[in-house]
Amino acid sequence: MTSTAPQATTPIDGAALLNEVEAFHRRFNVFPTEAAYVAVSLWDAHAHLIDAFDSTPRIAFLSPEPGSGKSRALEIVETLVPNRMAAVDASPSALFRAVSGIEGERPTIVFDEIDTVFGPKAGDNEQLRGFLNAGHRRGRLMYRCVGDGSNQTVQGFPSYCAVAMAGLGSLPDTILTRSVIIRMRRRARNEKVEPFRQGIHEQEGNALRDRLALWADQVRDTVKGAWPEMPEGVTDRPADVWEPLLAVADAVGGGWPQRARAACVQLVKASQGDDKGSLGIRLLTDLRDHVLIGVDRLPTIAVVDRLNALDDAPWADLQGKPLDSRRLSRMLRDYVTADNEPITSRNIRTTGGVLKGYYAVDLHDAWQRYCPPPPESPLQALHPLQPSSDGTTA
Repeated sequence: MTSTAPQATTPIDGAALLNEVEAFHRRFNVFPTEAAYVAVSLWDAHAHLIDAFDSTPRIAFLSPEPGSGKSRALEIVETLVPNRMAAVDASPSALFRAVSGIEGERPTIVFDEIDTVFGPKAGDNEQLRGFLNAGHRRGRLMYRCVGDGSNQTVQGFPSYCAVAMAGLGSLPDTILTRSVIIRMRRRARNEKVEPFRQGIHEQEGNALRDRLALWADQVRDTVKGAWPEMPEGVTDRPADVWEPLLAVADAVGGGWPQRARAACVQLVKASQGDDKGSLGIRLLTDLRDHVLIGVDRLPTIAVVDRLNALDDAPWADLQGKPLDSRRLSRMLRDYVTADNEPITSRNIRTTGGVLKGYYAVDLHDAWQRYCPPPPESPLQALHPLQPSSDGTTA
């Protein structure tokens, strides 16, 4: 872990300092968007101020393939944050104790190859998942039994700390929703970066780190309790994630408040586009957008057939089996109608008799509450025909 920086004697220009932090990243990292440079630089600075906030966002560098610059991004972050702690193979109990202050200072945890912890072959790792989830919010404790044999007591371990991660693929939804997500990709041939020489460049990053610490000491009282104005449409969990970063941007001033809010909107929108939600939300959305189109009811057999026929959907292969009427019923019963009754199949009269099926009116309330806005249809995008003065349409 790193040492504490000396006290500043003169005010530090926060905007100019953050410009230097961003330029340092640009020397060694190729991020996918300009918004990513803004977000990562703000995250570096926020790590020096997390005691001034009620929550701390995780930052996650993810990619579908190796060789996309994720580990290098973490290396640069490591040079800029306070009390870094590499946690590639750290046990949950070690993390509990480190964050509790065994060495006197809360660490910034840097977790490379997080896919080995949460990937498809890694198991559930519920203790670590719980630690990462709880540590997003100030004051959350992880309770564990300590002691030997029958002489054990329950002890609460603080979990609040800044965490930066990198890995292949994705992460559990509960962690993704608490994270600023940077979708890394391999450099194109025309994208060049400076080789990172640890013996030289780590010292340069550490010098910026120490200046960030001095700046943080100067603005801590201003940032504490700040309620930054959120961009329109950014609410709930995304607002929790971005609030500390926007507070940092407002504190540094210059062009950073505007850049931060533009980056917030862009990255939140991107994360929502990548987020397919739970399987239940996916089911509701597919029923609305692909199955119950232009009809107010449909027999269960037709609903199942249409879902399983969707190419870009999981329904034809759910753990090796296609969706059937029984599983469809179980999934929909978790949601309720506008009358607060579980969504179930009802009788539908057809020319061949009475069949069980689903009514759009029963799903409408769940669609409004859980599903993303429906895609705009081509017909909706057209301007309506306007009558001209002679009564004809134009």
